[in-house]
Amino acid sequence: MDISKLSVTRRRQHELEQLSPFELKDNLIKLATEEQQKSTKTMLNAGRGNPNWVATTPREAFFTLGSFSLAECRRVMDNPVGMAGIPQKEGIAARFELFLKDNQGKPGVELLEKVYKYGLEKHNFNPDDWVMEMAEGALGDQYPDPVRMLKHAEVIVHDYLVQEMCGTNPHYKGKYDLFAVEGGTAAMCYVFDSLFHNGLLNKGDHIALGVPAFTPYLEIPHLARYNFKVTYVQGSGKDKDGNENFQYPNEELDKLGNKEIKAFFVINPSNPTSVKLSDVSMKYLSKVVKSLNPNLMILTDDVYGTFVKGFSSLMNELPHNTMCVYSFSKYFGATGWRLGVIAIAEDNIYDKMLAAAPQKEKDRMAKLYESLSLHPNKLKFIDRMVADSRQVALNHTAGSSLPQQTQMMLFAAYAVLDTANVYKEACINLIHNRYHLLWEGLEIPVIADKERAGYYCEIDIHEWAAKNYGKEFVGFLEKNFEPVDIVFRLAEKTAVVLLNGGGFDGPEWSVRVSLANLNDEDYKTIGQNLSEVMSEYVKAWKAK
Repeated sequence: MDISKLSVTRRRQHELEQLSPFELKDNLIKLATEEQQKSTKTMLNAGRGNPNWVATTPREAFFTLGSFSLAECRRVMDNPVGMAGIPQKEGIAARFELFLKDNQGKPGVELLEKVYKYGLEKHNFNPDDWVMEMAEGALGDQYPDPVRMLKHAEVIVHDYLVQEMCGTNPHYKGKYDLFAVEGGTAAMCYVFDSLFHNGLLNKGDHIALGVPAFTPYLEIPHLARYNFKVTYVQGSGKDKDGNENFQYPNEELDKLGNKEIKAFFVINPSNPTSVKLSDVSMKYLSKVVKSLNPNLMILTDDVYGTFVKGFSSLMNELPHNTMCVYSFSKYFGATGWRLGVIAIAEDNIYDKMLAAAPQKEKDRMAKLYESLSLHPNKLKFIDRMVADSRQVALNHTAGSSLPQQTQMMLFAAYAVLDTANVYKEACINLIHNRYHLLWEGLEIPVIADKERAGYYCEIDIHEWAAKNYGKEFVGFLEKNFEPVDIVFRLAEKTAVVLLNGGGFDGPEWSVRVSLANLNDEDYKTIGQNLSEVMSEYVKAWKAK
């Protein structure tokens, strides 16, 4: 067969493709590094989704707030050894206003002034209380109080979530309770654990999972402690021209009508396919749940929702059923801050199911939470989640750190106050430009899709092969290569690292390209290298 040999044999590829894509990646990086060292090629790792931009203005506001906060400490005590007191609330708002006036034009001051006034004018915050929370938030000199989320920060982040997750028409007129957590990763752990601790999910229960999916959602349900039975809702939809658009067909969403399925976990917009649930699918899903499975618990992970204009989450469409997990990591370039939030409508099925639990189960849970309340069975599910996150006994020291919550609040306020959507437009244009450069390198026209977020790109080699060369070529590929051969070939021959889409339970012969973490022109190069490798398969087939 007229195709270059790889150092990783087909047998070894078959063994390695059983791994999570994020574990397989380490093998690919090793190959790409070796290729980089022996050639003039630069390794291009488009495997991880860590963005290569940061939101500067809310960070400037945070650091400037820190300067004010330290000055407040030195007012109380200023020991030359490097020790100061803690801020005093009385009159702190007046001193903050003077600080803002004296520092006009300095980085972050304009945003701080707008945030301060927004709290007073929009939400009627008490000025001293509001500034005191911000000052202590920057310092981190206190335990979080309330433990679930700081009082004023919760209000600002709530405004942000409604703006970004509920589109142009928020359906739910009540309030969402928020739990500030250490990123989306912690949120996933807390949600699974608390559903389990409270008997809303039990070992061996039946759940559903929208796929393709971020790999931990594929792996967690099969851990020994859960051992859930999983029904996969396949994003196998195609557009009118037969191109994959990764939407959930109605027959797939119909699976959720089965009352044996207790929970549905979905990423929206999806990872790795990076498309949002269409409005049609959203309405159909809502109809299935309301008419056939009204107690279906839904967890939606909406970290990429901010990359779609007018995005509407399932927390908006089915607020009583849905827990929303949102992370600030991607949109604001803040993966290292570990900032996330869980949102649950005040009127929700979780609390109602706990209230309707058999007495024996209520007695068990009352024993679990008896140290927190004289009436533990009246505790909201979200407050139980906070306690569970610290083994219950450490509930009094639960909660994300004050600096984390303060930076989170400033990110949220920055977006809420950006009424012209300048930052949003910049983010969306950045990744969409990279998307087009990738396909330009592939020399394949971009197919328009209004549901596309574009943070990742899923390229199905199987679909490309069938469309351009027919079934005979597809058969040749399947007979002679492993589905992951292309990611190994790219790494070893071109120093490009991509993840295998099959590892996300996506199309087996697909690759995932992260459009977030490299320079713009790198994506054209990746497209060209991918095209060259695909052409190599074609030449080998024709030669054979």
